[in-house]
Amino acid sequence: MNNYDYFIGAFIFVLVITIGIISLFITFNNRKNQLLNEKLEEQLAAQKRQHNSELNALRSQLNPHFVHNSLNAIQYYIQRNEVEISEDYLTKFSKLMRLFFDYSRKKLITLEEEISFLTKYLQIEKLRFEEKISYSIEVDSHLDKENTFIPTMILQPMLENAVNHGIFHKLGAGHIIMSFDLLPEKNGYKVSIIDDGIGCEKSREIQKNQKANTKAHSSEVIKERLDILNESQEWSIDYEIIDRSIHKGESGTAVYITFKHIEEE
Repeated sequence: MNNYDYFIGAFIFVLVITIGIISLFITFNNRKNQLLNEKLEEQLAAQKRQHNSELNALRSQLNPHFVHNSLNAIQYYIQRNEVEISEDYLTKFSKLMRLFFDYSRKKLITLEEEISFLTKYLQIEKLRFEEKISYSIEVDSHLDKENTFIPTMILQPMLENAVNHGIFHKLGAGHIIMSFDLLPEKNGYKVSIIDDGIGCEKSREIQKNQKANTKAHSSEVIKERLDILNESQEWSIDYEIIDRSIHKGESGTAVYITFKHIEEE
């Protein structure tokens, strides 16, 4: 073999290797772009789901019925010339609405902010139902309210269910206990909402006979919101509802939510 043939052979070999490398690079690059596009589409879809869920949660958190009932109650006290009560009601309602709009723009708020918001909500319901409803909020002394965070738009719809679908249908007065407890492992906290109303099963029976199943819609929004938070890999949240009426001598509903924030590595 002469030098010319050797050169041609070497050139062809290098050319084949070069073409192979370029082909592999193009294939790899195309696959990488495809994966990036798929990942981007998944992220956009997840963001869209979260956005829609948050909008639905906002609508269910302070629904039009609550606003309508509150304004009617204020008007009722005004017509009875109970000026102090009506002014107190209006002041509490305006503060609640301001907090609602402030917090609805945030993903997280502190437990201290959340408890303040829920307290104002329950105060308004107490004014509306008068002696029909009472409540208590208990906070673990080991829980740092100022530096512990909670996702917004979670607890108020649960409280609203307890008021409107538990206590409202009960004969006589009802009581709601809400508690915040540090977990034994100190890696999160547990929220309990317990009422002595009519219970889940009886509430469902009443809802079946009504045209607007607002509680079912609210529960679906809550579940969707919690599912998305769990999928975000930022939170691990357990959610449990128990009908206390299945136990002898008890009544009402118990809701337990465990929040664990997943720290980034």
